[in-house]
Amino acid sequence: MTVVYLNGQFLPEDQAHISPLDRGFLFGDSVYEVIRAYRGTPFRLDEHFARLAYSLGEMRIGAYLSPLKEVPARLVAENGLEGKDALVYLQVTRGAAPRSHAFPPPDVKATIFGMAWAFTPNPAWRDPGVSVILVPDFRWSRCDIKVTSLIGNVLAHQRAVDAGAHEALLVRDGAVLEGTLSSLFAVFEGEVRTAPLSNYILPSITRSVTLELCRAGDIPVREAPIYDHEVPQAEELFIASTTHELSPVCAVGDRPLPPERPVTEKLQRLFREAVERECA
Repeated sequence: MTVVYLNGQFLPEDQAHISPLDRGFLFGDSVYEVIRAYRGTPFRLDEHFARLAYSLGEMRIGAYLSPLKEVPARLVAENGLEGKDALVYLQVTRGAAPRSHAFPPPDVKATIFGMAWAFTPNPAWRDPGVSVILVPDFRWSRCDIKVTSLIGNVLAHQRAVDAGAHEALLVRDGAVLEGTLSSLFAVFEGEVRTAPLSNYILPSITRSVTLELCRAGDIPVREAPIYDHEVPQAEELFIASTTHELSPVCAVGDRPLPPERPVTEKLQRLFREAVERECA
């Protein structure tokens, strides 16, 4: 039986109960993280917890995170996932209180939940890659906070599914910002480009790793806008996320991209080498 973490306890999933008055349920008043574990070892755990702390701070949710850093590894162990690839999910809500738009009193404790499960990436994401469509970005203006209220992402992603694509790329004022569940990178004349961080972009951990790998691997890279009219001229496109790692884009709408993707393949190799070093 799956073991989860809830408010300081590890217990079977069917014994984990959360109040229907929890603000995460009523308002989506909560933040989350998804952490990849390779062979049972969480990857870039410090960076994930730093982002979680940022999200909590921006949402003004009080939660003591230091003891939680042991939770991902413990969830992996409790669910028999040592030595296996897995995903760990952590969510922190503002807690349970009578429904009101105003924050509850300071003595209301945050609800903290975690779970882990075995994960095997879809090999098709790597070859032939993912197909994408461009859609207008109608999300809220604080996409830098990793909140659980993802209805904008959900609706945009469903448009991709309905179109037979894997991912929707979000366009605001002509700039292609990111995907519904991924960061976007483009290659123009051998240079890697990704949109600069702003309140409209999630500071993705895999995005940060990719920028590190470009700089360490002498791959020209620049954080600058990618405009929708430029996408057809890109030599390569790839998305980056915890689940997808670095996945090439094989088609934008009905337009296939060239099968040659030397920059993407080099970065994929460098990423796997980083995983081997850090999760040995």
